Amino acid sequence: MGRAVTVATCALNQWALDFEGNLERIFRSIDIAKRKGARYRLGPELEICGYGCSDHYYESDTLLHSFQVLEKLLESPATQDIICDVGMPVLHRNVRYNCRVIFLNKKILLIRPKISLANAGNYRELRWFTPWSKARHVEEYFLPRIIQEVTGQETVPFGDAVLATKDTCLGAEICEELWAPNSPHIEMGLDGVEIFTNSSGSHHVLRKAHARVDLVNSATAKNGGIYILANQKGCDGDRLYYDGCAMISMNGETVAQGSQFSLDDVEVLVATLDLEDVRSYRAEISSRNLAASKVNPYPRVKVNFALSCPDDVAVPTCMPIQWRHHSPEEEISLGPACWLWDYLRRSKQAGFLLPLSGGIDSSATACIVYSMCHQVCLAVKNGNADVLADARRVVNDETYIPEDPREFCRRVFTTCYMASENSSQDTCNRAKLLAEQIGSYHINLNIDAAVKAVVGIFSVVTGQTPRFSVYGGSSRESLALQNVQARIRMVLAYLFAQLTLWARGMPGGLLVLGSANVDESLRGYLTKYDCSSADINPIGGISKTDLKNFIQYCIETFQLTALRSIMSAPPTAELEPLVDGQVTQTDEADMGMTYAELSIYGKLRKIAKAGPYSMFCKLVNMWKEVCTPREVASKVKHFFRMYSVNRHKMTTLTPSYHAENYSPDDNRFDLRPFLYNTSWSWQFRCIDKQVNAL
Repeated sequence: MGRAVTVATCALNQWALDFEGNLERIFRSIDIAKRKGARYRLGPELEICGYGCSDHYYESDTLLHSFQVLEKLLESPATQDIICDVGMPVLHRNVRYNCRVIFLNKKILLIRPKISLANAGNYRELRWFTPWSKARHVEEYFLPRIIQEVTGQETVPFGDAVLATKDTCLGAEICEELWAPNSPHIEMGLDGVEIFTNSSGSHHVLRKAHARVDLVNSATAKNGGIYILANQKGCDGDRLYYDGCAMISMNGETVAQGSQFSLDDVEVLVATLDLEDVRSYRAEISSRNLAASKVNPYPRVKVNFALSCPDDVAVPTCMPIQWRHHSPEEEISLGPACWLWDYLRRSKQAGFLLPLSGGIDSSATACIVYSMCHQVCLAVKNGNADVLADARRVVNDETYIPEDPREFCRRVFTTCYMASENSSQDTCNRAKLLAEQIGSYHINLNIDAAVKAVVGIFSVVTGQTPRFSVYGGSSRESLALQNVQARIRMVLAYLFAQLTLWARGMPGGLLVLGSANVDESLRGYLTKYDCSSADINPIGGISKTDLKNFIQYCIETFQLTALRSIMSAPPTAELEPLVDGQVTQTDEADMGMTYAELSIYGKLRKIAKAGPYSMFCKLVNMWKEVCTPREVASKVKHFFRMYSVNRHKMTTLTPSYHAENYSPDDNRFDLRPFLYNTSWSWQFRCIDKQVNAL
C-alpha cells in the first residue's frame, strides 16, 4: 500500500569553511542513511560551509565553494535513490539567502530559502542573509554552469513550496522557523503536508534541551504529522557548542532521539513510520479539518519517487520513546568537555595548561578536562576511529590507545600552582591532591621573586614603595600590589604553556585555560590581563551556584575526594597578606555581594531586561521578607556601580563556552557600552523617590 516511510536525520560536527571535511561528513551520513534503508536524508543548517562562517558569508568564495561541494554531491553515485536535503548559502537576484537545496538523482527539486531569520542573542543572521518574504511564492533560479553540467537543468524552483512525492507530502522549516509564533508547519500541515523537516544550527544553553524537544513534539500534537529535526553538533570555530539532539517525532510523541553530547562527528537517526497513523490522527480533529478547508494552498513540486515500498505490510514501524534529559550537572560535565576536545584537536595543539589555585573555579575547570579525557577513552572503547586518530595526533604517538582517563590526562593536561607569600598551605595542598586524583602533570612554583622585581622597578623609578592596607598602605596601593601578582601569573602561564613540553623533551605547545565564572565577569571581579586572560575558558558562561553543584557531581561520579575540602573552603583570591598563616580575604566580602545575589542580578539585567529602577522594583518584592526597601536600593546601586565601572574588562574577556542566557560576553551576545556614567544619577534618583514613597 505504500504506508511505511523510512526517513533519516543527522547531527554533524561541521566546521566553518572546512569544505573538504564537511563534504566527507555529509557523504558519511548519506551512506549510513542508505544502508539503514532511508529514502530521505536531512542535514543541519548550512552544513556545506558550516554554520559559523559569520562575515565570510559576504565573500563570493564561500558561495563558490559551497556550489563546488554541491556539485560533488550531485554527481556522486552515493546520493542516488535517496532524496538529499542539504544546507548552503545561495545568491538569488543579488540577494543572499540561507537555503535548503533538495535534490534526487542528479536533479535539484527545490531551493527553499529561510523565512524567519535568527537575530537575537548569539545569532546575527540578518547581518548576512535576507529572509524570504514571499509566502507560497516560487521563482526560477538560474543555476551556475558547474551545476547545470551535472543536472542538465538551466533553472530550478526557488521559494516557499513543498514536495509532493508518490506517497506523501514534505515541507521544510529551517531552525528559527520552529520557534516563531507563526511557524510554517502550522499552515503546511493544514494544507496536507505530512512530513515536516527542520535543519537547525541550535547551540547548547543549560536547561534548554527540553524547550526544543517540547516545540518539536507540540508541532505535531495539535496538527498531526511527522517532524524530523537535524542539528549541528560540536564547536565549529567560536564560543558556541551545538548540541545535536537530532530527533524524529510523530503525532506529538518522540520516536527517535539522538545524543546531546558526543564525540562522534557523524550521528544518523533512522525511523520507519506509518503514514496512516498521521492520517487517522488528523481525521478526528474536527477543528483542524475545518481550518484545513480554508487554507491557502502551497505550490507543490511533484517528485516521481516514493519514500515507501509497495509491499510494506510486514515492515516494522517505530514506537514512541521517553526522552531522556541530562541534569544541569551532567550538561556541565559533557558540553564544555566536548567543546574542549573539538578545540584541542582542531587547533592542533598538544594539550592544556591550567593555573590551578585550589579554589572552586579552577578545580571545576580541571574536572571538565578530566571529563573530556573520560569521553575520549569511552569513544575509543566504543570503536570511534576518528577520536583515536585525533588522540594519537595530540599526544604525537601513532601507536597510542587512550584507555585510562588519568593516564591520558597526564599526557594532555598540565596544572600549575603559582604560590606567593600570600598563598596558604591549604590551597597548595588542595591543588596538589586534585592534580594527583585526575592524573594531570602538576607544577608547583613561587612567584614572589618576579613580584618583587616588578615592584622594585616601580620603586627605583618613583622612589615610592607601595604597601598593603594591613601594613598602612592606601586601597590604591593594595589593589595595585594584588594586580601585579595576578598579572605575573598570566605571564608565567603563557611561558609554561609554550615551553613546558619543550623542557620535557616533547613536541608541541599547550592551550592556556581560563577559569573566571559568569558571575565574576558580570561584576568585574577579576584583574584585567590576569589568569582570566587565556586562550579559552570552559566555565566563563557558568554561574558559581551551578559550578558548586557540578563539583558535588564530580565527587560522586568520578570519586574525586579532593573536591570535598575545596567545596567547604570560602572562595578567596589570596592576593592580600595572611594573618597568622590564615586567609582573611574572601571573594564575597571583596565584592560586597554574594554569588547567589549576583546570579539574580545577572538574570534580571540580561534576561528580564531590567535597568537599575526596574531591578529595584522587582527585588523589593522578591526580597521583602529579608530586606527593607532601603537595603534593596543600596544593593542594586552597588551592583550597577561595580558592573559599570568594570564593564571595560568584558571587551578583553577570554572566549568562553556559552552556557547561560545572562552571560556578559561583549563579543556578540551582550552588546553594551564600556564607558558608563557610573553615578547613574537619574536612575538612582528614581529609586530614591520610590524608597521614600514605600
